[in-house]
Amino acid sequence: MVIPADFLDFFQIDTVVARRFLVELGIRLGGLFIFILLSLLIGRYTPSAIRLIIQRFLPHQVTSFYQNLIDPISQLFKIAGTLILISLSLVWIRVYPVFYNFFSFFVDLAVIVSLAWLASRLFRQFVRVYGIEIVRKFGREVDELLLVFETLANVIIGFIAVLAFAQNRFDLVGLLAGLGIGGLALAFAAQKTLEQLLGTIVLYLDRPFVPGEYIRLQRSQQIPEGLFGRVESIGLRSTKIRTSAKSTLFIVPNSIFANLEIENITRGKKVMVLLYLDFSHTLEEREQALVQQVITESTNSLFGIDPGSTNITLLHPDDQKSTRARVSFFILGSSDNSIQLRKRLLELANEKISKKLIAYGIDFKMHEPTIYVESPVTI
Repeated sequence: MVIPADFLDFFQIDTVVARRFLVELGIRLGGLFIFILLSLLIGRYTPSAIRLIIQRFLPHQVTSFYQNLIDPISQLFKIAGTLILISLSLVWIRVYPVFYNFFSFFVDLAVIVSLAWLASRLFRQFVRVYGIEIVRKFGREVDELLLVFETLANVIIGFIAVLAFAQNRFDLVGLLAGLGIGGLALAFAAQKTLEQLLGTIVLYLDRPFVPGEYIRLQRSQQIPEGLFGRVESIGLRSTKIRTSAKSTLFIVPNSIFANLEIENITRGKKVMVLLYLDFSHTLEEREQALVQQVITESTNSLFGIDPGSTNITLLHPDDQKSTRARVSFFILGSSDNSIQLRKRLLELANEKISKKLIAYGIDFKMHEPTIYVESPVTI
C-alpha cells in the first residue's frame, strides 16, 4: 500500500503546529502559575503599600489614620490585594478565550465580592472612629440613625458591586425588564406566597429577632392569646417558635410579623461597664466631689447610658497613700452594632474625663481596657 506524499506532508505540518501550540500553552500556564505565586506573596504586603500611599499624601495623620481604619481590617486588604493581582495575572491566557472567560468569571466575582466587603467594613470603621465626631461637629446627637446610615451605605455598595460584575456580561436592563414583566404575572398568580416571601425579606433586613432569642408576641387578631417562646428558625415562608410552657412548636407566617408588636426579651440585656481610675495621692473632700461631678456629667450625657445607673465608689488602700475610683454603669442597646457604637461613645467620654481632670490639676491613671460585663437576662 502506497501512502500519498501530500498526506504525509499534511500530517507533518499538523504535528508541528500541535507541538508549537503545546509549547506555547505550557509557557503561558507556567507564567500564570508563577504570577499567581507572586500574587500570593505580594498581596500580603497590601496594607504596607497603603500605608506608604497615606504617608505620601497625609504625612502628619498617617499613624492615627492607619491604626484606626486600615489595621483593624488589614486581613481584608490582603485578600482583596491578592485577588486583584491574580486577576491581572490572567493576561497570560487571554489568547485562549475559552480558558480566559471561564477563569475570569470566577476570579472577577471573587474580586468584586472582596472589594465590596472591604468597602463595607472600611465605611463601618470610618463611621465608628470619625463619624461620631463629625455628627457632633454639626451639633447633632449621636443615635441609632448612624447605624441606619451605615446600612443604607451597605445597600449602595452592594448595588454598585452587582452593576460592576454585570458589566459586559449580562444585559442587566433587559434582565430587570424581563423580571418586571414576569413579576407582574407572578403577583396575580401567587399573591399570598409573595406576601410571605416579602415578609421574610423584611425580617432579614430589619432583624427584630434572630434564631435562639426569646420573644413575646402581643395579642392580636392573628394570635388571640399572645405568644412567648424561643425562636427556633426563620424559614422562607414562616418562623418556628418553641413555646416555653408546653414546649410545643408554634409556626407563624412571616407576613404576620409586619402587623404585630414584638417584644424581644433576649435583647433586653444590659452591659455593665467597670472603669477604674488610680489617683497618685489621697483625694481631699473637695477633689472627691469634683471627680464625682466630672464623671457623672461625662457619662450621663452619653446616648444609650441607663439614666441614674452611674455609681462611683472611692477606695483607699491601706498600704498605699492613694485613692482608687471604681465607676460602674449600664449601657443599653438593641443589637451588637448598637452596643459597639455605645462602646465607641464611651471611649470618647473617657478622653473627655481625662482632659477635664488634667485641666483641674488632678493626676491619675486610667486602667485599660475598660471592663464590660453582660448582665444575665431574666425570663
